[in-house]
Amino acid sequence: MSEKITHPAPADIAQSHDHVLIVDFGSQVTQLIARRVREAGVYCEVHPFNRVDAAVLAAFKPRAIILSGGPSSVTDEGAPRADAAVFEAGVPVLGICYGQMCLVAQLGGEAKGVGDREFGRATLTINKPSPLLEGLAPVGGSETVWMSHGDRVTALPPGFEPIASSDGAPYAVLADEARRFYGVMFHPEVVHTPNGARIIQNFVRHIAGCSGDWTMGAYRAEAIAAIRAQVGESGKVICGLSGGVDSAVTAVLIHEAIGERLTCVFVDHGMMRKGEAEEVVGLFRDHYNIPLIHADESALFLGALEGVSDPEVKRKTIGRLFVEVFEQKAKGIGGAGFLAQGTLYPDVIESVSFDGGPSVTIKSHHNVGGLPERMNMALVEPLRALFKDEVRALGRELGLPESFVGRHPFPGPGLAIRCPGEITGEKLDTLRAADAIYLDEIRKAGLYDQIWQAFAVLLPVKTVGVMGDGRTYEHVCALRAVNSVDGMTADYYPFTHEFLGRTASRIVNEVPGINRVVYDVTAKPPGTIEWE
Repeated sequence: MSEKITHPAPADIAQSHDHVLIVDFGSQVTQLIARRVREAGVYCEVHPFNRVDAAVLAAFKPRAIILSGGPSSVTDEGAPRADAAVFEAGVPVLGICYGQMCLVAQLGGEAKGVGDREFGRATLTINKPSPLLEGLAPVGGSETVWMSHGDRVTALPPGFEPIASSDGAPYAVLADEARRFYGVMFHPEVVHTPNGARIIQNFVRHIAGCSGDWTMGAYRAEAIAAIRAQVGESGKVICGLSGGVDSAVTAVLIHEAIGERLTCVFVDHGMMRKGEAEEVVGLFRDHYNIPLIHADESALFLGALEGVSDPEVKRKTIGRLFVEVFEQKAKGIGGAGFLAQGTLYPDVIESVSFDGGPSVTIKSHHNVGGLPERMNMALVEPLRALFKDEVRALGRELGLPESFVGRHPFPGPGLAIRCPGEITGEKLDTLRAADAIYLDEIRKAGLYDQIWQAFAVLLPVKTVGVMGDGRTYEHVCALRAVNSVDGMTADYYPFTHEFLGRTASRIVNEVPGINRVVYDVTAKPPGTIEWE
């Protein structure tokens, strides 16, 4: 599926809150700016720089504007610029890194490359007080910040004064307090700037005066009203459940809005984790009493995957069969005019190119890929305005158990891509048992919520071992655990050797077919989080 998005969030929900507009110049961490603004209790949207003009600003009515970083140099020919209307809107403006360069260059100052680059941690010295830095170190004190720039400001625009400096940036923070225009050379949105979230909160809450009323409690009521308005008094909705948090929250929210006019379809492809299918069915059919079709099609999927070892063929086969089964079950419901989908705001952001090129395809989810066009149904996407952490918070508001809300990401093809090579029922059972032990040990150690994703992989190799007085020749199990913010980059989780030894011992002793355990310490990049 692909869409061109201009104002992606539900307007009837968004218009009831103060707005902040983030103008995107292509930074890899622009989404983090939006997350920090949301964490401050303020609604925001990300728009490409070349799609922000006076008409967009008049329609969006932002209380403040943030200019993101970006890969360009402000001195490049044709370098991106903010529309002049941004600085004429009468609202506070904060420029971050490249955004600071644009602000300076467009308002009469000078920014250029001078050979003094700063990458990584730097020390910021605060030279003058400013409401932007309220609650940070006092004048004369210092803060740790994260720099990533080659250009720097060499002359201030009229009305601006320097607020803070670093070794490589004499104007690391600058301000025109009268117009409420600010620029920072570092990245306050990243975790490597410890007090960066406070800076963004100061800007949106104290300088811009946003009320901070963006909460998942409020969103719950507004989303329910929006769903009822879209579906009407008699419309029916179908929703594909994958077992993940996005589809679960989508389903519970829509059920709260329209009751039994929602039917969920859970296509069980036989590659879920241990006990997962039973947990999904029990939660939605028994606990929430949501109409649910449980399609156990494990034999169909495993039959189609027999002899298949190429990971892309696996993915495409599973995706194609999922669509076919879902479509068949949906037709049996009769009269459903709406299809619920767990699209999140990052999917929407990524569907619009910041540089004006063709839209990037929204990532296809295995449970709905291709269905809207084929089934001629209207989409209901109640999570379209939310980030992942907001979805989890909404799930808690809806009373979903923590086992669902805090669940690690799980790929649509399931264990198929954690079992490199040909898949068999026996291999999947072996992997399920090892994975369950691994996650059990992680939970017993109190580490589950500290880890972004953890899972076992059954490798397509066998090794010689010895158990008792006998020789064994069995599979190798690899363990993977990573920390990440958004899944784009990741590093391995530093388990203790004691933990790894204990877990490996349990797997080898309790799981027939495995005689060796290894731990994957590859970062992303160069590796990926999943093995296939």
